[in-house]
Amino acid sequence: MKKLLSVILSLGLLFSISYAAEASNTTVKKYSNCKELNADYKGGVAESSSAKNKGGKTKYKPHVSKELYNANKGLDRDKDKIACER
Repeated sequence: MKKLLSVILSLGLLFSISYAAEASNTTVKKYSNCKELNADYKGGVAESSSAKNKGGKTKYKPHVSKELYNANKGLDRDKDKIACER
């Protein structure tokens, strides 16, 4: 019984490690300009939900994704942690 339990736990651990490795291999799209980014994310991309827009009013709420923001950080001209806000 103990052997069976240890085998099951070992398989579960191996599965969780391989799943975590697959999840970390996902690539984040880097956009060349705001027009391309806004085609997929109308409100732009924010680093976190607490990011505040420095500019005027915006029409759309930004998509929150730290990885996507970091890949497109160069498109955040006003450095308010929201890239290509509209």
